[in-house]
Amino acid sequence: MNYADYKRFDFLNGTGLRHSLFVSGCHFHCKGCWNAVAWNPEFGKPYTKEVENQIITDLNRPDVRVQGLSLLGGEPFDHPETLTRLVKRVNQECKGKDIWCWTGFKFEDLREDRDRREMLHSIDVLVDGPFDITQRNLKLKFRGSANQRVIDVKKSLETGGVVLHLH
Repeated sequence: MNYADYKRFDFLNGTGLRHSLFVSGCHFHCKGCWNAVAWNPEFGKPYTKEVENQIITDLNRPDVRVQGLSLLGGEPFDHPETLTRLVKRVNQECKGKDIWCWTGFKFEDLREDRDRREMLHSIDVLVDGPFDITQRNLKLKFRGSANQRVIDVKKSLETGGVVLHLH
């Protein structure tokens, strides 16, 4: 897996101060995508164990209160093996940190997908659905089009239905 960018101290992609990993590779190719350069899975730099260790170290810095990690793309769920390992490490090694993820997949489809389900279960907030330029709305918080949802993953998995995240 390659990654397009890693932004430390990001205020835009989720609540609070966060670190954000932008992965490379996306098969959705949404018209009007703001990060189309990351569609190419070869774009950016190789994601290595050293990069992963740096993310964990950055999340655990004692001098700065970082709320969590955000995964964006590209398409994070196109890399379930690599990112499941990362999100599990964050949950185990970075106590009190939350994980947000943006995806073109629908929550319901991820919940049923054997290869992606484990990653979903390790995420706290999911912004789901492909960007739809016909429903674009710049006033929406954390999403670009009205068809996308900001979902509380843990509550949704507990109840069996979609529970929206109150932000």
